[in-house]
Amino acid sequence: MTSRRNFIKAGAAVGAGLLISKLSFEADAASHNDQTLNSKGKEPILTSHTFTSKRTTTHYWEAGPSDGPLMIFLHGWPEIALIWRAQMENFASEGWRCIAPDLRGFGDSSVPTAKEAYAIKEIVDDMTELHAHLGGKAAIWVGHDWGSVMAGSVAAHYPKISRGVVLISVPYLPNGWALPNLIPLVDRTLYPADKYPDGQWDYWRFYLTHFDQAVSDMEADVRATLASIYTKGIPASVGKLSPSAVVTANGGRYGAAHRAPAMEPDYTLWPQPDFDALVAAFKKTGFRPCNSYYLNDDANIAYAKAAVNNGKLSQPVLFVNDEYEPFSNINLSKVGDPMRNACSNLTVIDQPSGHWLPLERKPKLTETIRSWVKLNGLK
Repeated sequence: MTSRRNFIKAGAAVGAGLLISKLSFEADAASHNDQTLNSKGKEPILTSHTFTSKRTTTHYWEAGPSDGPLMIFLHGWPEIALIWRAQMENFASEGWRCIAPDLRGFGDSSVPTAKEAYAIKEIVDDMTELHAHLGGKAAIWVGHDWGSVMAGSVAAHYPKISRGVVLISVPYLPNGWALPNLIPLVDRTLYPADKYPDGQWDYWRFYLTHFDQAVSDMEADVRATLASIYTKGIPASVGKLSPSAVVTANGGRYGAAHRAPAMEPDYTLWPQPDFDALVAAFKKTGFRPCNSYYLNDDANIAYAKAAVNNGKLSQPVLFVNDEYEPFSNINLSKVGDPMRNACSNLTVIDQPSGHWLPLERKPKLTETIRSWVKLNGLK
C-alpha cells in the first residue's frame, strides 16, 4: 500500500449563518499538484494523497489535525472531492480531521472500464479500505448525491465505523438506491403513470436505454456540459414538472443538438480555479465512468439486502433537504418515507437551495452540520 501527498492552499473560509429547520434547534454562532489556489493567511491547507490497495487507487484531500475527530466527505455526480473545500476548511479549523476522496471513476482515483465496477458495494469497499488506511477511527460520514448513497450504505453495512451520517439532497433508501425502488415513490398527481411512467427519474431510464448517446452528448463539450449542470436552484420550480422527467421525450439531455449550449459557469458555486480543476478532471475521465453508477440496479438491490439489521440505522442521521430540488426533494413525494422509517435518530433540515447545496449554501451547510453535531454530542 502506498500514500503520496501534495499541497494546496485553502480558499476563503466560510462564516456562520442562521439555521432554518423542520426540527428546530438553536444554531451555533485548477490543478491540485503542488499548486497554490487562493492562498490566504493561516487558513487550513488541503493536502492531496493517493492510497493504493490491491483492489484500487483512491485519491483524497485531507485537512486538519491528524489526531482530530474524523469527518469523511463523499461527493456525488458529476463532482470531484473539491466540492467540499468550504466545509473542509471550516471544520479543519475547528480541529476536525477532514477527508474527501475522489470516488472511483472520478478525478485522480481508479477508472475501471466495466460497468459492474461501479456498483455500490465496490465503492463502499473502496471507502472501508481507505478508512482502515486512515487509522480505523469511527467517523462522521457526509455525502451528497451519490455520495449520500455511499455514506448511508457504509453506515448500513459497517455501522461500527460510522458515528453519524449526514445525507445531502439524496435520502437513504434501505432497500437500495435503484430505479425500481424509486418509481413507487413518485407523486402520480404531478407525474401520471400513463404519461410519465418513471416520473422525475426518466433521466435514469435514459441512461439504461441510450447510454452511449448520454455519454457522447456530455463529452461533446465538457466545459459547457458542466456549466449547464451547475446552476442555482429556482424557487418557482417547486411543485412543477422536472426537466429530468422528459429526457427521453426530448431525445436526450440536450435534445437534437446533442451537446450542451455554450454558457459561462457560475463561479459563485465553484470558484474558478476549482471549476477549472473540475473540467480538467472530466476531460481526463470522460462521463462514461460516472454515468455507469446508474447501471447496476440489480446488484445494488441485492447488496442492500445484505446490510446489518435490515438496513436500519441507529446512528444519528442528518438529512439536509434542498427545497428547490425538482426530483429528490422529500417534501414533494414519498421519496423520504423509507428513510424516516429506517432511521431511529433522524433530523431533517430544509435549505432554500437547488441540488448543488454544498456549493450553493456553503456557510449555511457548515452551520447546519455543526449544530447537529452539537445536538448529538458528536464532538
